Amino acid sequence: MKVAREGYMFIGLAAFAAGAAIARAAAHPEAPRIALAAVLFVLAAWVVAFFRDPERDGERGPGVVIAPADGRVVFVGPVDEPAFIGGTATRVSIFMSVFNVHVNRYPITGTVAYAHYNRGRFMSAARDKASLENEQMSLGIAGPPGVPADALPASSADRRVLVRQIAGLIARRIVTYGGVGDAVVQGERLGLIRFGSRVDVFLPPDARIAVVVGDRTAAGMTVVARWTEAAR
Repeated sequence: MKVAREGYMFIGLAAFAAGAAIARAAAHPEAPRIALAAVLFVLAAWVVAFFRDPERDGERGPGVVIAPADGRVVFVGPVDEPAFIGGTATRVSIFMSVFNVHVNRYPITGTVAYAHYNRGRFMSAARDKASLENEQMSLGIAGPPGVPADALPASSADRRVLVRQIAGLIARRIVTYGGVGDAVVQGERLGLIRFGSRVDVFLPPDARIAVVVGDRTAAGMTVVARWTEAAR
């Protein structure tokens, strides 16, 4: 099973702790030590599973926006997004539990035209205010690769998408691969958030949303929106 490189240290630490506990339990087979070894072994296996990084394939093309994260849709609705969309947008929020794949993927092909990091707070990522107040990294993607955002034709500007990685309760742990000016490809790896979190997607209001609250998404596979003919 392939795992994300950001997980190597955590997997190594968990494996070391489990190995040490198992060795002690084998040398001194007492009930508390055996129980601790079993718990640490299960924890080490979970850490490996948490950082799994499966290959993903699905519908691709300029007419669709694909899910950037695995998880459950917890919000779909209109919001104000002045930083990149430039006004009213539709936000789709995907909550990732600790059992979901946490590798994130680009929802469209284009150029990263906006990036902003906010250290923020550490409230539950499931709460609506987390989109504004938690630690987060926002990437705005627009138009064909290699074309500056201010040089995009109106039809391409209408296809701008903002992706926001939002951390949860414990520690600062957002990893983002892309930066302003980078050409990115739909479905490629965007980054990762460790140990429970959320990803928001902001779209222009004329995008046709293809998911509802309660739906399950798979990064790189699930179509979350389709562009109207006017925005293609």
